[in-house]
Amino acid sequence: MKTTELLRFDGAVLRDPDIDAWMKEHAGELGTIAHQWFEVMRKCGDEVRELLHDGCPVACLGDVPFGYVNVFTAHVNVGFFHGASLSDPARLLQGNGKYMRHVKLTPRAAVNAAALSRLIDAAYSDIKARIENG
Repeated sequence: MKTTELLRFDGAVLRDPDIDAWMKEHAGELGTIAHQWFEVMRKCGDEVRELLHDGCPVACLGDVPFGYVNVFTAHVNVGFFHGASLSDPARLLQGNGKYMRHVKLTPRAAVNAAALSRLIDAAYSDIKARIENG
C-alpha cells in the first residue's frame, strides 16, 4: 500500500436523503442493482458515511470515499476509489486509471455476488488502513 494524499469530501453524513431520492429516481431494474450494492457498502461499518458526488451515491469512511454506484443506460457500475490496489482473484474489476476501478453489472448477466461482496469489504478495509496509517 503506497502512501498517497487521500481524497476527502465535505458533507458526508450517516444517511443522505439525496441518495434516497436518487434511488427513487432510478427505480427500475438497474436502480434495483445499484441499490442492492450500495446497501452492502452502507453496512460495512458504523463509521460509513455517504453523500451524492458527481451525480452518484458515494460511500465514505468518515470523509474519505471508498466506493460508489452509478446507473448508466444499460449497466450499473460499482466502483472503488482505490480499486487499482485491491486484490481481485475473480477478475471483476475494469478500468485502467491510476487509482479507480469498477465492476460493470447488467440485469441479464450473472454476477459473482460473493466476489463483489469481498471487493466491497476489501475496499472498506483498505481505506480504513490508509486512514489509520496516515
